[in-house]
Amino acid sequence: MLLLQGASVSFCQNKNTAQPITDAAGKLHIKDIIIKGNKKTKDYIILREMQFKKGDSIAIATLNEELEQARRQVYNTTLFSEVKMEIAVLSAYDIMVVVDVRERWYIYPVPQFKMVDRNFNEWVKTYNASLSRVNYGLKFVHYNLSGRRDQLRIFLLNGFSRDFSFSYNAPYSNKALSEGFVIGAGYSQKKEIAYKTNYSDTLLFYTSDSVRSKFVGSTFYVSAGYTLRKGFFSKHYFNAGFSRMMVSDSIILPKNNPNYFNNGKAAANIIDLSYTYQYVNVNNVLYATKGKSAFISLKKTGLGFTGGINSFTAEAGLNRYFDLGKKWYSSIQLNGKIRLPLYQAYINQRGLGYGDSYLRGLEYLVIDGVGTGLIKTTLKKKFIEFKIPLPFKIKSLPYIPFTFFAKTYGDLGYVYNKKPFVTRLNNQLLYTGGFGIDMLTFYDINLRLEYSFNQLGQKGLFLHTQSGF
Repeated sequence: MLLLQGASVSFCQNKNTAQPITDAAGKLHIKDIIIKGNKKTKDYIILREMQFKKGDSIAIATLNEELEQARRQVYNTTLFSEVKMEIAVLSAYDIMVVVDVRERWYIYPVPQFKMVDRNFNEWVKTYNASLSRVNYGLKFVHYNLSGRRDQLRIFLLNGFSRDFSFSYNAPYSNKALSEGFVIGAGYSQKKEIAYKTNYSDTLLFYTSDSVRSKFVGSTFYVSAGYTLRKGFFSKHYFNAGFSRMMVSDSIILPKNNPNYFNNGKAAANIIDLSYTYQYVNVNNVLYATKGKSAFISLKKTGLGFTGGINSFTAEAGLNRYFDLGKKWYSSIQLNGKIRLPLYQAYINQRGLGYGDSYLRGLEYLVIDGVGTGLIKTTLKKKFIEFKIPLPFKIKSLPYIPFTFFAKTYGDLGYVYNKKPFVTRLNNQLLYTGGFGIDMLTFYDINLRLEYSFNQLGQKGLFLHTQSGF
């Protein structure tokens, strides 16, 4: 068995069969494709992700590249912890492709212990990792319910807030495996709501008054979506949703924030309609080091054009990942967003500092605005990689892999907001930098330890995590 350099692709040959032709201009005929190792996942789901099929011919000059691309596309379904491609030579011109996969563990009925703050760093520094600011309960997720990569999620959380929700996502719902749908619904209650951002770009919270009510806000929502993916790298999302949000009457008092919903009321019925185009062609969708991805998103909130929560949002992003050779990698990530009209309700003014939209080094701050721009650049080197076998046998996880990257980075950002909502960091260039270590382990769990500094002279150590399940 000969392992091709640069790919998890190998050739194997029966002793009684002929050697493959060696003319690089010639082609090999795919006599058959065999799938091995899948117990739950349907064969046709794996075959759908491969750019060639039984009966096709592949030029010998591009054989290695074609097999590696197919392996990468199957792996990027996130259904498998390992994907191997082997070629069995049947004759001088005929081959058989053998796809050997190791399925991940798909069912997670696990207890939940989840902080309510924006990120781990804020929870530790601002609230001293207080256990009173966590939600606990049960999370049930099945990532491959029927073997068609359909996902069922159920959350039953209590504690600092309540969250009861479910969603079902079926990406392959038609015979051609090009269309899908997603549905979801949920209800949540909160003991604390961020009702305003102060001049120093930190959130001000209104907390429940236990004498009157244990919770100060609630949200109910339902949503449905349609997806279209005819090829391998491009996908279209169409979504519609309805939500009803209610907050304590005290939040909209003149001394707090009467602009919370921009309607003078403590409740709002919100209709959202959105379309997103997404392009993803990377070597690993959960931790890319080579390739590119991009998206364009259009979203209409409310049925009107001005006043209340009515808004139109356009957002776009582009990510490029470069393999520089000798285990060096670089990346650049671009993102821009604009929300119209420029005068918006407070809940529509989220700029940078929420979710994954932040500058490394400004994790403790939020910069509100209706227009944002963000550039992230990273240079890193893989410096060690190893596997630790488990003392007990688990077929889906025979060992725990570890890969470490050392990195340095720099970020630029800008947030525009209209008066009277301008704070310290609105409407000016933002810049941060730092260095750190990324640890990548099983199921693409990514642990990032970063020492960052910003233009305010602040510096510190930050921890971020990302999970592939």
